[in-house]
Formats: sequence, structure tokens, C-alpha cells
Amino acid sequence: MKALLIGATGSTGKFLLNELIQDDDYTSVTIFVRRPTGRSHPKLSEHVIDFSQLDQYSEHITGDVLFSCLGTTLKDAGSQKKQWEIDFEIPATFARIARQNRVNSIVLVSSADASPKSNIFYSRMKGELETAITELDFGQYIIFRPGPLLREGSDRSGEKILVKTLDFFNGIGLLKKYKPLPTEVLAMKLAKAPWKLPQGTSILKLQEIAAF
Repeated sequence: MKALLIGATGSTGKFLLNELIQDDDYTSVTIFVRRPTGRSHPKLSEHVIDFSQLDQYSEHITGDVLFSCLGTTLKDAGSQKKQWEIDFEIPATFARIARQNRVNSIVLVSSADASPKSNIFYSRMKGELETAITELDFGQYIIFRPGPLLREGSDRSGEKILVKTLDFFNGIGLLKKYKPLPTEVLAMKLAKAPWKLPQGTSILKLQEIAAF
């Protein structure tokens, strides 16, 4: 199986890239990045691209499965407009091109509360992305909806406080829907998903991810 990956340098993507390279079920892994990663492997193809001109690279967006784990925070993006561009427009465009090129499967990292009807910007954005990809009619569409992610070496103070708070509530049996998940664990689940799940649409919330 030939894998395509966007978000390969992110907190989840870097672990997913390792999983895909090490997994014998994947014969090749193609990543799309803004800057060279310095990674080298016989199975790996790297394309340094302009993400605002994705159609120019359509000939390279071919394979069997697209893994989409590109995303940012509002703080890092600087504005909702820029976050929308990164979290919605780029993944949606990649998915469109991949489907046009007959990629059959897509695995999307979404959000626990994703809903196009949400009053919360982030949750609504993720929900609208899920819907946009649904309309592309992939043969296999796998949506992961984890809660907060535990990022290796994170220096985000707000994230650390959130994790500690959730750990407390999880410890007394509350808010288990939002139990933090290590990104390396999520990456392992993502890599195996196309093999373990059927054709059609599968939505995995935290409980299903943990049991998967």
C-alpha cells in the first residue's frame, strides 16, 4: 500500500511517519512539507511545496491512502482566518486532489467535539472539514476524534494545565471523553486503521480509539 501524509512534521505526524516507514504493509510513504525534514529512507519520498498552490503538485498526490493530520493552534496561527486556511482549506484541497487521482482511502485526525453546527470555532471548523471530505465519496473514510493530545516535550503552559486538570477529573471518573492521549499512541492507531477497518465511513471516538 502506498501512503500519502500531510502534517508529517507535527506532533502526531512525526510519529506517524515513523510508523508508516517501519510498517511492512506500506511499500512507500510520500510526505508534503514546507521545509526539508532531513529524513532519508528507501521508502520515503519528500516533496517541499507551496501549500497555497496545491494543484501544481497534483501529479504527486497519488497512492492508496491519504493520512491527514495537519493542524495548528489559534495562538500559533495568529488568527482564525489563518487557522482556517491551515486546518480546513489545505486538508480539504489535498483530499479533493487525492480523490480526483483515485486515492481510495483517507484517514483524518479530527477533534472530539467536531460538528459543523458547533458554536465553537475550532469544533465547527473540524466538523465542516469532516463534511467536506464526506462529499468526496472516498471508498474508505476513517475519522479519528481524540480528546486533548499529550505532545512529547510540549512547552505550552495552557496545555499542561489542561492535562493536569483532566487527569484529576478522569481520576474520579469524570470527563473521560476528554482523557488525554499521547500522540505516539494515536500514531500507532492511525497507521493500522486502513488494514483493520472496513470500507465505508468509520468514526472513532476516544473509547473506540483506546480499544482499537
